Amino acid sequence: MTDKAIAAWRLVTKAVVETVNEAGPNGAPAGVMYAAFMHAGMSLDTFEQITSLLVKAGVIDRRGNCFYPVKR
Repeated sequence: MTDKAIAAWRLVTKAVVETVNEAGPNGAPAGVMYAAFMHAGMSLDTFEQITSLLVKAGVIDRRGNCFYPVKR
């Protein structure tokens, strides 16, 4: 992976985490989040890979079709 690709992944993951944290206990709807990224050219597969990795890493939580901040 190139330095540019790594930087892009960092920006996207940061944007996902910030969006989820800003949504707070109400949750961030996955569909709305994906629509924003789709508008920028992201595929659904890529969105699902990123969010799945963040959930597995314990950075965000997914319940149903919403993402929630992880309580620390």
